[in-house]
Order: sequence, then C-alpha cells, then structure tokens
Amino acid sequence: MAVERIIIGFDTSLRSTGIGVVQVIGSVRKALYYAPVRIPQNRPMSQALHLLDTEVIRVLNEFHPTEAALETVFYAKNARTAMILCHARGVVVMNCAKRGIPVYEYAPSEIKRAVTGSGAAEKTQVQAMVARILSLPPPIQNDAADALAMALTHIHRTTGVLALQQTSI
Repeated sequence: MAVERIIIGFDTSLRSTGIGVVQVIGSVRKALYYAPVRIPQNRPMSQALHLLDTEVIRVLNEFHPTEAALETVFYAKNARTAMILCHARGVVVMNCAKRGIPVYEYAPSEIKRAVTGSGAAEKTQVQAMVARILSLPPPIQNDAADALAMALTHIHRTTGVLALQQTSI
C-alpha cells in the first residue's frame, strides 16, 4: 500500500507569497491547492506579516502537509529587500515548526533543473512544465507555479537515490 505524502511549497515574499500543495501517493502527483497570497502595498510590514501568517495557518490547517519546501535565501543587492524576505520566510518556517512539519530548502537552479531539466530555465518554462507535470490548465500564476515547483523538487529529491542526501533546516 502506497503512503500518502502532502508536500507544501512556498515562494516567499512580503507582498505575494506563492503557496502550492501537492499530494503524492506512490508515483501519482496531484495539485491540491495553488495560489498567491496577495498583500496590498499600502499595508505596513507588521500588518502584511500578520495577513501572511493568517493565510499560512489557514492552508496548513486545511491540508495538513507532511513536509514543506522553500527556496534558499539568495544574496540580494539590496539589504532591505533581503531582510523583508527573511521576515516572510520566518512566518512560514515558524508555522511549519509549530506543527512539526520539516522544512527543506532548495537553490533556484536546483528547482529549475528538477522541473525542466535545465538549471537556467526561464520562468515561463517552469510554469509550463509545472502545468504539464500536474495536469493543470496553463497559465499558472508565477508565484503559485514557483511554489508548486518547490514541492515537486522536494518530491524529486526525496524519491530514490537523491533521498539519501536530504537534510532539513
């Protein structure tokens, strides 16, 4: 009997965090949920983080994921942008930790390679392959497609030989 896994991917940002939930049973992958969390620009950071927190909690409570995947922190030219991104990531990681959900990180090139076969793929290629792999109607909104791509990358990395190298944060 195949074990069910529910993987949640996050493409974190303060104003548009993508969330994608993928169910895996054996070799069958099914998208259960995918959408961006949109936060208006006129909201102060504290309120934006609260709104993000509320939506992350809602999705975690609805789908009960067994594992989570995030993009690794990149080195931004603008330190302020990097700090804001880290605040949003903190909301996600903290909520997963509270529920005992292990969180795994993947580099952008690794995510692109896992989904398209090329670490230098364009966003449109990632979107198209995510839609194809999960049998979803294209186009998929950018942040949601990236979140689903992270979930698919985690599935790829935790299946077969690559699973031996996996560690969580």
